[in-house]
Amino acid sequence: MMYIASRILQTGMRNSLTRTMGSISAKMAEYRKMWKPIEPKDWTVQYQERYIPFSTNQLVEYLSEEFHSSNEIEKKSFLSFAKQLEVSLLQPYNSILQELQVLYDPINPDRDALLETPGLSDSEKLTRENEVLEHLQPILDQANFNILSEDALAYALIVHHPQDGVQVHVNLDKYEYIRYWALGQRVGPLSLQISANPQDSWFARSPRTPPERRYFKRVLVAARPKNSHMVLKCFKDIPLEGLEQLLPVLKVRTSSIDRTLINTMLLVSGGIVFVNVGMVVLTDLKIGTSFLLFLFAGFMTFRTWTTFAQRRKTHSLELAHMLYYRSTSNNSELLGALILRAQEEHAKEVILAHSFLRQFNLQCDGDKTDPAITLKIKKHVESWLQSKAGLDITYSAERALENLKNLNRREESTSTSKEHVVLMHH
Repeated sequence: MMYIASRILQTGMRNSLTRTMGSISAKMAEYRKMWKPIEPKDWTVQYQERYIPFSTNQLVEYLSEEFHSSNEIEKKSFLSFAKQLEVSLLQPYNSILQELQVLYDPINPDRDALLETPGLSDSEKLTRENEVLEHLQPILDQANFNILSEDALAYALIVHHPQDGVQVHVNLDKYEYIRYWALGQRVGPLSLQISANPQDSWFARSPRTPPERRYFKRVLVAARPKNSHMVLKCFKDIPLEGLEQLLPVLKVRTSSIDRTLINTMLLVSGGIVFVNVGMVVLTDLKIGTSFLLFLFAGFMTFRTWTTFAQRRKTHSLELAHMLYYRSTSNNSELLGALILRAQEEHAKEVILAHSFLRQFNLQCDGDKTDPAITLKIKKHVESWLQSKAGLDITYSAERALENLKNLNRREESTSTSKEHVVLMHH
């Protein structure tokens, strides 16, 4: 009975993943019909930037100078609170990391220790991978990652930016699932990924004055090719139109512009050579026209093939450079990096809530927080972040205030326990 229930669950999960990939294919068909789309549909609604673009130390320094510098005692109290907060978050997040590592270890493709348990089947691995992703989702949410929608993925698979010389082909039928998370959306110039010697090629792109485009400071991808394992990777400075280049199974292809340019140059140069040289050879050596045309066609085919092969190698090198230099962490190591980022975002949100509550002399006690207080803190924090960073950032005031109350409860519980121990000792 348990076996049947397990098989039904796994079958339902596979059907759900298949429907998801089918939905992406349908959205890709919609984007093919559009004329030069510039962003995914409802992008401003789907993506809300929540990442606070300051380190914890920078944030504490800014707040202490602006709000707590008038009174030395208040400044010391604020700095003490920030240090105590960091210490209090170590144990909870360390426990979460250990739980994730235990759950992920049986399916870790990079493990170097032999497992005592027998190997898992493909369906069991798929079940365990989804459990890892489910446990990872709250961490990603606390780390202020935004999960990218199917519209964003379909847009990235269809739309190619003129600056991207590398274009790839992705066959969705080869994947069980594809998921993306991103934070730190920026609009500005992005460095080009070019070959080591760009002057050696007529078609190499110039690295001068790159145009502005939309990109992300961090992109996390979780993808599983069929009959393989889940791939967890994190990258930095990835453009929206280049998300598909991060997938594990893809093929490099030559863009239509490059194909047209190469074919035009070859035909023009080949035609000139044939008219000026071929006709002379035909007249002097009395070679048949059909034979000469056959040789010319063979030469042009060989030249076109070698030119496209060189271009494909250049694109493959550019893609390898991007995957190597912009990769930050992979698989099991990524779990630790995400926990640290979630811990830091947690601390920054609580520090902001604490500082602005003190600034406006507001209290945040009881089981429920006054919605008016939450709205006021949210409004002022977002305005302050806008003035400091110049970015529109959505501040999770409700979550920050709840975490602050939990911290206060733990402190009260700890102080009460210490008092009880002292009384028992006396």
